[in-house]
Amino acid sequence: MDLDVTHPALSDLRARARRRMPHFAFEYLDSGTGRELGLSQNRAALDAVRFKPAILGGEIEPNLSCTTLGHSHPVPFGIAPVGLAGVLWPDAERLMAEAACRLRMPYGQSTVAAAGPEETGPIVGDLGWFQHYPVNDPEIRRDMLARIKASGWRVLVVTVDVPGESRRERQRRAHVSMPPVMTPGVLASIAASPAWALGMARKGVPRMVFPGSYTDAVSGADHFTHAGRVIRCFPDRAYIEALRAEWDGPLVVKGVQDPDDVDPLLDMGVDAIWVSNHSGRQFEGGPAALDALPPVVDAVAGRVPVYYCSGVEGGLDIMRALALGAEFVFLGKAWYFALAAFGARGIDHLHHVLTADMVANMTQIGAGAIADLPGRLIPGVRR
Repeated sequence: MDLDVTHPALSDLRARARRRMPHFAFEYLDSGTGRELGLSQNRAALDAVRFKPAILGGEIEPNLSCTTLGHSHPVPFGIAPVGLAGVLWPDAERLMAEAACRLRMPYGQSTVAAAGPEETGPIVGDLGWFQHYPVNDPEIRRDMLARIKASGWRVLVVTVDVPGESRRERQRRAHVSMPPVMTPGVLASIAASPAWALGMARKGVPRMVFPGSYTDAVSGADHFTHAGRVIRCFPDRAYIEALRAEWDGPLVVKGVQDPDDVDPLLDMGVDAIWVSNHSGRQFEGGPAALDALPPVVDAVAGRVPVYYCSGVEGGLDIMRALALGAEFVFLGKAWYFALAAFGARGIDHLHHVLTADMVANMTQIGAGAIADLPGRLIPGVRR
């Protein structure tokens, strides 16, 4: 099967993934919160960024390579952390880590994954970016950081845009939980997803092994409470300062949307700022993530790298974020749609799709390098 003919876009991979994943897994990956205005706002903001086409420039061979946090990468995009990844597809964390090594991309793994840092750290090596949710016990935090470091993870990404729980109504209707609660509807959706079911039979029931190692078994009437929530606290300035003191590698703060937060974070010694609105999964009444990017970039003023995620669906979207000042762009759900669609082959194919899309669109606007993108924006459309 020639995937470039049958599945040339992320939308094709998403459609196939929907047929192969249990309903609850797809709903978790695809959904936002509330009326999902955050999702639509992210999409509208990306679509509003346009470039000037160019002609008579001769042959252009765009160079997509870039360097961030001391590492060179062949393309300016990577794999964002996604919670409950092991529920989305069997052995997802290992497959993503292996793909990151093949493709030389950063791989972000969530605290609330189905694999611990010890399982995937040795696979991903110096491309590992471990995502940390603040925890309520300093001793647990220190032990977590020691385990993450000992497993070879190079970058710590602390997520700060979850100051409280969001409702995520679609996930509740679909009975998303970790481990899955076997309601009749969940069992029916598993039966309709044989590839997922067979993979899970071989791998075993997914559990949050990392946070689960610090708490007793979770039980109770609320199936949406899991080990990660039991030990979670909500971040404040003192927490970031403690992380900076205890983590001796690169420290990235993810979920920044307000430029007023930049100077305090840089004063704490963080090494990079990551603009994100949690892909519309936490709060739908705020700005689109891309609307927040230029003011944050201006506030940073080149002192540290600025990263971006939320709503990215193709190479043109990656270009849009780069043109507005992001140094690197991450995608989350896209990689898991690709994995569910075609396994490890799907990850490689999505990488090809994104790369080819960037090359085609950069050629259309006469941009031979990432640094050329800001100059090709249509004036007045953005910034």
